[in-house]
Amino acid sequence: MRVPKYKVVVDAFAAKIRGGQWPAGTRLPTHRRLAADEGIAVVTASRVYAELEAMGLVSCEQGRGTFVRDLAAPGVDERAVAADAVDLSFNYPSVPGQADLLRQALRDLAAAGDLDALLRYQPHRGRAEDRAAVARHLRRRGLDVGRERVLIVDGAQHGLAVTAMALLRPGDVVAVDALTYPGFRVLARTLGLDLAPLPVTADGPDLDAFDRLCRRRRVRAVYAMPTLHNPLGWVLSAGQRARLVEIARRHGVTIIEDASYAYLAEDAPPPLAVLAPEATVYVSGLSKSVATGLRFGFAVAPPELVPALESAIRSTTWNTPALTAAIARRWLDDGTVGRLEARKREDARGRQALASEVLAGLPWIGHPSSYFRWLPLARDSRPDRIVAALARRRVAVATAEPFATTPAVPQALRLALGSVGHAELRDALAAVRQEVDQDVSR
Repeated sequence: MRVPKYKVVVDAFAAKIRGGQWPAGTRLPTHRRLAADEGIAVVTASRVYAELEAMGLVSCEQGRGTFVRDLAAPGVDERAVAADAVDLSFNYPSVPGQADLLRQALRDLAAAGDLDALLRYQPHRGRAEDRAAVARHLRRRGLDVGRERVLIVDGAQHGLAVTAMALLRPGDVVAVDALTYPGFRVLARTLGLDLAPLPVTADGPDLDAFDRLCRRRRVRAVYAMPTLHNPLGWVLSAGQRARLVEIARRHGVTIIEDASYAYLAEDAPPPLAVLAPEATVYVSGLSKSVATGLRFGFAVAPPELVPALESAIRSTTWNTPALTAAIARRWLDDGTVGRLEARKREDARGRQALASEVLAGLPWIGHPSSYFRWLPLARDSRPDRIVAALARRRVAVATAEPFATTPAVPQALRLALGSVGHAELRDALAAVRQEVDQDVSR
C-alpha cells in the first residue's frame, strides 16, 4: 500500500527530532516554506505539523511559529512525575491528622452496624441514607435538594463521566472555557464530543461569545466551574451567573456545573443549580476537601435526568463501594468534612501568601484561598524548556497545554500548591522563580 507523502514527511521530521538532529527550541519552517520544500499543498503542510504536535514533538504557537519541544519535559499527563520530585503539577491537599481520622472511622465501622451489608451490591445511585447525608451537606452550601435528586459516584471525575454519557452523544457540541479542567478534555475526547472554546476574561468566560456560539451552532451543554475555576481561580459574580443561566435557558443548553473546588471560596453567590435547577447537573465530591483516595462524589440532577445518570453509573461501576460511602456519610454528618474544609481554606491561604512572597514581581492569576496559581510567561518564553529545567531539579510543574481547548496554547505555567509541605513548597517555588527569570534573560 502506498504511504501518503505527508506521512513520509511526518516520519522524517519525527526521526530528526527524536534523534536529536533538531534540538529543543528549533524553529521549523513556516507552513508555506514546508509546502514549497516538500512539494505539497499548504493545507497538507499544516496537517504535518498537526500530527507532530499530536505526537508531542512540536509546539505550534500562533503568531510565532512551530518549535521542537524539549522531550525531557514531562508529558501532558499530570501524573507523569518522578517519585522523588516535588510535585507542583497536581493537587492532593492534606492536613495533619487525616490518617488518624481514617483509623478511627474504620474502628467505629468495625464495632457497629451490619458489616455484611457493606459486602453486598448497593443501589446504583447509592443508599438512601448516604444520599440524604449528601443532601444535608449541600444545604449548608446553599443548594437545597432532596435525596431523590442525589446520585453517589466514585469521585467528581466519575460524576462528570456519567453525566456526559447520559446526556450527550458523539459529535455533540459542548461549550467550555478556553482554559479548563484537563479531566473534562480527556472525557470529551473519549466520548467524541466537540468542544467549543469560549474566550476567557480576567474574571470569567466571555458570555457574549457564549450567546453568539449558541446562535451559530446547536450547543447541547456548557461545562462551567463558576466557583473556584481550575486553573484560573475565578468566582463568577451573581450577575455573571444569572446571565449564563439566561443564555443557557434561552437556547436549551444543559449546564454541567463542576464544584470540586467550591468549598475553598467562602461567601460565593449561589450555585448555578440553584438558579436553574431544571437545567443543571451539579457535580462535586470529597477528593479535594477530604482526601483524593476516598473517591466519593455526588451528582445532583433534575428529576427527569436521574434515571439516565443512574443507568450510566450501573454501566461503569455498578455502585460506589459501600465502605467508602459509609465513611463519607459519617464524616458528612459528624462535622468532620466541614472542619477539614475550614482547615484547608486556611492552609490554601497560607500557601498563596507564601507563593506571593517567593514569586513577588511575577504576574499571576488566581484566588487568594485556592490551591493553584496561573503564571503567565513572557511572549518569547519557552514553557517546555522551563518545565524540563525544573524536572532536572526534581520539581514538576504543568504548562498550559493540558488546560487549553484552543489550537493556540498560552505561554504559562500552572502551579499546584497543595501537595507538599511548606518548606518543600518554598524551595520549589524558588526554583520556579529562578528558571523563569533565566528563561526571560536568554
